[in-house]
Amino acid sequence: MEPTKTSTLKVPGATLYHEIRGSGPTLLLICGGVYDAAGYAALAGRLADRYTVVTYDRRGNSRSPLDGPPEPQSIEVHADDAHRLLAEAGVTADEPAYVFGNSSGAIIGLELAARHPEQVRVLVSHEPPLFELLPDRDRWRGVVRDVEKAFAEEGTGAAMQALSAAFATDDGEQAGSGERAEDTRTEDGPAAEGPERVPGGAPAPQGEPDRETMETMARIERNMEFFIGYEVPPFSRYAFDAAALGASSVRVVSAVGEESEGEPPYRAAAAVAGLLGTRPTAFPGDHGGFGSQPEAFAAKLHQVLSST
Repeated sequence: MEPTKTSTLKVPGATLYHEIRGSGPTLLLICGGVYDAAGYAALAGRLADRYTVVTYDRRGNSRSPLDGPPEPQSIEVHADDAHRLLAEAGVTADEPAYVFGNSSGAIIGLELAARHPEQVRVLVSHEPPLFELLPDRDRWRGVVRDVEKAFAEEGTGAAMQALSAAFATDDGEQAGSGERAEDTRTEDGPAAEGPERVPGGAPAPQGEPDRETMETMARIERNMEFFIGYEVPPFSRYAFDAAALGASSVRVVSAVGEESEGEPPYRAAAAVAGLLGTRPTAFPGDHGGFGSQPEAFAAKLHQVLSST
């Protein structure tokens, strides 16, 4: 297999670092949260024998610097970034791409499919945190206000603590999220997960981490401020347009983790499926299953993408 190719793409307001590996139809993987292209390395490596896999660092994160100082981000701009990356990869209306997004990357995927349906054949949207779709949306609006206040007054650490505390105390009451996921457990069942993770959810290596892992972890740590201060608040207010997606030719698969039932992103994904008149599809692991169980996750993703 050919080595991974790395490049940059200049887009309005930023420069996007991206990686391309493998051959076959184009598959774009959109990361969320503080992660970058490295978070998808294990998954991409297991799909590169069937797809041309494109991964990238989202604008403002890691190796994709903004042209100016940090500013509040918008899902629409991030979706246009993905659109430009697909065009750069040679994706056309005659040969649209497959797209997978996790967390805020899943929201970006939904907007990409709505804005540029001609570029997307199938979208797998894995646990998008669209809390505006939940019955307890007012609570989450208050959480975001608390996060904004903590960031402005006390900085990144306090804001992260406010967000983490909200998830820790969420009781998942009255899911109001439509159908339960289809039972798609693999024969082997979910793998055991430990508390220590590297980006993407994979188990941390034993002993001294190698240089590449250390560099990745350092990038992720630097992304924390941008994520909590400039992405979480505006992304949380994104208005999901189910009508636009429903009218498009894109097949949208709303995905959930087998091990995250009841958690807010799971409930939001189920709500998306309900609005689109489908059922959520379960993938191995939890919110970070693509990293903690890459082999099983890749097999499931290929199955979903290749089904008619």
